[in-house]
Amino acid sequence: MSLLDRLRDAIGAQYVLTGTDTAGFGEEYTGHYHWTPLAVLRPASTAEVAAVMAIAHETGTPVVACGGGTGLNGGHEAEGRLMLSLSRLNRIRDINPAARTVAAEAGVVLETLQNAVAPHDLMFPLSFGAKGSAMVGGFLSTNAGGSNVVRYGNARAQCLGLEVVMADGRIMNLMTALHKDNTGYDLRNLMIGAEGTLGIITAAMLRLVPEPRARATALLAMTGFGPALALLNRLQAGTGGAVEAFEYLPDLFWDRLARYKPELGCPIAPQKVNILLEIATTVPGEDPQARLEDLLAGPLEAGEITDAIIASSEAQRAKLWHIRESAAEVTLNEDPIVDTDVALPLDLVAPWLDRMNARLVTMDPAARAMAIGHLGDGNLHYTVYPSAPALVTPIRDAISQEAVAMGGTFSAEHGVGLSKLGSMAKYKDPVALEVMRAIKAALDPKNILNPGKTVPASKD
Repeated sequence: MSLLDRLRDAIGAQYVLTGTDTAGFGEEYTGHYHWTPLAVLRPASTAEVAAVMAIAHETGTPVVACGGGTGLNGGHEAEGRLMLSLSRLNRIRDINPAARTVAAEAGVVLETLQNAVAPHDLMFPLSFGAKGSAMVGGFLSTNAGGSNVVRYGNARAQCLGLEVVMADGRIMNLMTALHKDNTGYDLRNLMIGAEGTLGIITAAMLRLVPEPRARATALLAMTGFGPALALLNRLQAGTGGAVEAFEYLPDLFWDRLARYKPELGCPIAPQKVNILLEIATTVPGEDPQARLEDLLAGPLEAGEITDAIIASSEAQRAKLWHIRESAAEVTLNEDPIVDTDVALPLDLVAPWLDRMNARLVTMDPAARAMAIGHLGDGNLHYTVYPSAPALVTPIRDAISQEAVAMGGTFSAEHGVGLSKLGSMAKYKDPVALEVMRAIKAALDPKNILNPGKTVPASKD
């Protein structure tokens, strides 16, 4: 039997797509990567994923797992390879309100998950613009972040347990709801953020938190990063750590929003530093809006806040977040483009921007740069529109170099994929790279799990 015939027997002929039936699976969201897969497989269970991997391992056939297809770094490029779509593994297996956990398969869409736990007055706190398409397996495989990391942490912090199919088809069951488990190596966290290079995540046990009873959301125009950071610290101290989001939107963002999404408008007179923030409470009767107004009074009187709007209704709050979540649409729509996501210590965000912007002028005086970010956790999406395609690679390298030089990282929440392999090879600690290669070789000796991604090949 041929490889494809064996796969058809394993999961059903109608779920092995080839030729024109693979349309829609051969391009990344950004449009930077295009490919033609050998076939697209759509298993419906962990057992079927295991059967696929057993066949792939026996035949030495590369397999690339994919979820909602919202990656930004070429992480699911699959030229001539089997693409393993997990969209049919879409069951929520269990919601346990008492333990505040939910067990969900890899193909469950983030927004669907959030809606499912909401009737229990619980929340899955991961939140970003692609929540309507991103899936459990995908956001765990990239260790996604988003707007609420400042309070709840990234995807790794939301996960208690995993179910993983290994390269040879064995199923590793780590589906525990334990908050503490000190039985050896932390294999769960090893799989999270590995971008499908060590195993295929098929299900996860996720942590839930109480749904806030009330929120206060504001958009502020501020005089600089110094006052903004001081305000973040003031809010954290004044609310007991209840800051859910602290987002940075520069003046150029509003120019692009007016151009590409004019219907959203701009409710303030923006400055170079503009902050979208949100605080929340689970305490009955507590008024976060009154608390926010009190905490903003000092910076307003000092002139550090030049304009402000506090959402007075859920509709107004939703509009403010719609503006923020439109960032990808108004940012990733030019070519050539350098799209990166660096992270820095909070007090070094502004110095890094000054340093990087100055270096960019020397490299490409005609380039335009825009940084949008999760300022509450030091994560900036630094986007450059260079004057020529030949400048994309050197500018990307310069961004990575400057981030690492100031104690930061060149990949905060989007993963490595293909785009950042060069940065990994140049700026990742060499011993750490050797350890990563050893782990990859041990768990995937035939190198069939998303080969060529995340971990650069050794030069030896």
